[in-house]
Amino acid sequence: MIISLDIGTTNMKAGLFDERGRLLASANRPNEIRTAADSFSYYDPEQLWGNIAAMIRQLTAGKPGLAVRAIGITSMAESGLLADRSTGKPRSPILPWFERCSLDQAKAIEDEVDAFEQFQATGLRPSFKYGLAKLLWLKERNEDSLRSAVWLSVSSYIASRLTGKVAEDYTLAARSYVFRIAEKQWDAPLLRHFGLEEELLPPVVPTGSAAGSVTSAAAGALGLTAGTQVFLAGHDHVCASLAVGLSPRGGIYNSMGTAETVVGSFGERTLTEADYASGLAYGLHPVPGQLFWLGGHSSSGGSVEWLREVIGEEKAGYERILELLDEASPMPSGIIYLPYLSGCGAPAPDPYAKAAFIGLAKSHGRRELLRAVLEGNAYQMESIRRCAEAVSGSPIRRLRVVGGGVRNRHWLQIKADVSGIALEVPDIPEAALTGAAITAGVGSGVYASFQEASKAHTGEGSAKAVFTPNPERHARYSELYEHRFLTYSRMLSEARLD
Repeated sequence: MIISLDIGTTNMKAGLFDERGRLLASANRPNEIRTAADSFSYYDPEQLWGNIAAMIRQLTAGKPGLAVRAIGITSMAESGLLADRSTGKPRSPILPWFERCSLDQAKAIEDEVDAFEQFQATGLRPSFKYGLAKLLWLKERNEDSLRSAVWLSVSSYIASRLTGKVAEDYTLAARSYVFRIAEKQWDAPLLRHFGLEEELLPPVVPTGSAAGSVTSAAAGALGLTAGTQVFLAGHDHVCASLAVGLSPRGGIYNSMGTAETVVGSFGERTLTEADYASGLAYGLHPVPGQLFWLGGHSSSGGSVEWLREVIGEEKAGYERILELLDEASPMPSGIIYLPYLSGCGAPAPDPYAKAAFIGLAKSHGRRELLRAVLEGNAYQMESIRRCAEAVSGSPIRRLRVVGGGVRNRHWLQIKADVSGIALEVPDIPEAALTGAAITAGVGSGVYASFQEASKAHTGEGSAKAVFTPNPERHARYSELYEHRFLTYSRMLSEARLD
């Protein structure tokens, strides 16, 4: 048996898989976002660990003969905390990827480095999201907190609670801005330049490596066997690619959650000026010899959640959202929504970008606003898709789609109509959770390769739904995208509304 853990922005999940890839049991908990007295957002590390422990106990309860061979952990990227290097106890709250407290530090980093040179080394542009900016913010806030401490991703933190050891995998190390992907090591000179020691970061290992084995204390508390290996499955979006069929031959998929990403892969090579201009981010893929590329939109599902909260006195339920969309015209709303509630990611990264509705009329109501939000998200992802085509050198004719957003058929149809390509929803209930199980299965020797593991868990990768573009709507959306969305996005960026 394999236990997999998936720790996301708003929810965390645990699954129990057998060696044939069947999900036998699962558990989930909300991931509560708190606000500190001085207004920054955070997760409580002890609360998060408590929820993980409760989910594991839920999976193991009443199964005295349960033989868990491995545990795989995947999590949201960029989020992290300081922990005591000796005891593993938290020294700071977990700072989420979306927390903007480190904007000033990110600007200072940008002023100090050659952006393209550092991009070639790390696959990233400077951002407040990344570990280096967060570490500098923590240092300025309380330098003593860094002494004898180690910076851990959420995955690494949970692995340390299970094993008593610290390590970081390549995919999450690649979201720090201080990991050199060609050399596969931390950038010690850059750390020293900013007054940080390399010892502040854990040993880095290939994705799918064992972080350690479950301690006797953790085993007794969780219904596990001491010595069970714990594997680092890495960045959730990249991990999920293993479940939806990304392979050494390449392939592309779209993850729809609070944030939305398009992820693809190609063979390892030196990153170019064209790669930099694309606005995409790059890193080491779990499959050896491959790089992943990633285009992210941080306010996708977040925009839907925001609108749910403001369109009525009470938060509109999910079924009510679908009812409103059922009532709306299937044709383009004519409203242009620029979906930058948390800044803009690829293809033109700008942490200061603002959201806007353009083209509102008195006749527009809740249903039109909802549709406009879905359209704006689809336009943004179309921008990323086009950049990805340029980088990969081949057209994207079909896109596999996973995540919570696939429950919304209207959203998927709008995305198909905007892009003009077919969207395929694979028959995989939890892609990141499955990817973590695949990673742990390969690492522990249950499977000989990622390809064998993927086949066991996903079979032939059949689709449970396919959304194809409507030619009439696609023609109208193409006009709106080219002549309004791109124009208004550029105008708003130039106006820089602070």
